[in-house]
Amino acid sequence: MQRIVIVVPCYNEAGRLKAEALLQAVQSLPALSFVLVDDGSTDATGEQLRALCEQNPRAFDVVSLPQNQGKAEAVRQGMLRAFEHSPDLVGYFDADLATPLTEIAPMAAFFEAPKVHLVMGSRVQLLGRNVSRSHFRHYLGRVFASSASLILGLAVYDTQCGAKLLRNTPSMRTLFARPFSVTWTFDVELLARLSALARQGEVPAPQESVVEHPLAEWRDVSGSKLRPHAALRAVADLVRLRRMYPPKRRS
Repeated sequence: MQRIVIVVPCYNEAGRLKAEALLQAVQSLPALSFVLVDDGSTDATGEQLRALCEQNPRAFDVVSLPQNQGKAEAVRQGMLRAFEHSPDLVGYFDADLATPLTEIAPMAAFFEAPKVHLVMGSRVQLLGRNVSRSHFRHYLGRVFASSASLILGLAVYDTQCGAKLLRNTPSMRTLFARPFSVTWTFDVELLARLSALARQGEVPAPQESVVEHPLAEWRDVSGSKLRPHAALRAVADLVRLRRMYPPKRRS
């Protein structure tokens, strides 16, 4: 199996961090390891992350940020550390493991196609899939995804699922070379940056290089830090991204 490093951004996750699930994952997949980012937590998160590293230093690496930087920067700093481990694939999963770690293997399988550079978990409520999401967040997510699709010029279903896997190449590493311009919606900016790389010929077009994987399981986990006012901030972020990454004009 390809070597995989998963970044897990953590901010005050002491009550939600599933340490046993992380330990079981690395036992069942020896090629898997984690970079755990403590994003300036003020609770016992840091201690829990360091305890995991002490239990299995091969499989766990900890990045400690001195103060809270937000998810976008925590993911970026974790990805920069993950690249240093020289894996075949790198990615990030939310700390609450709303997307179970068992999804890593089916997501990694898509990289057998050489043109695939990014695989995104997608929360699609299909028969035979166990996707449990509140109606409010589902419909809010559909509005957001439709808006993001218009901005990106891509038929993307779910930009905000916290489970993504990337091929470790020089081009893909440049996606994380500089801080993101937005906060909660940095996943949209990531796709915008990838589209820019495609226009420069560094990666195939997103229709070939990006795959959305309908998750077999996903569930809302209590304690989310996403608040109602975040929807307004997300709208402002999308407006900003529209200005920064204008859609390609058709001839």
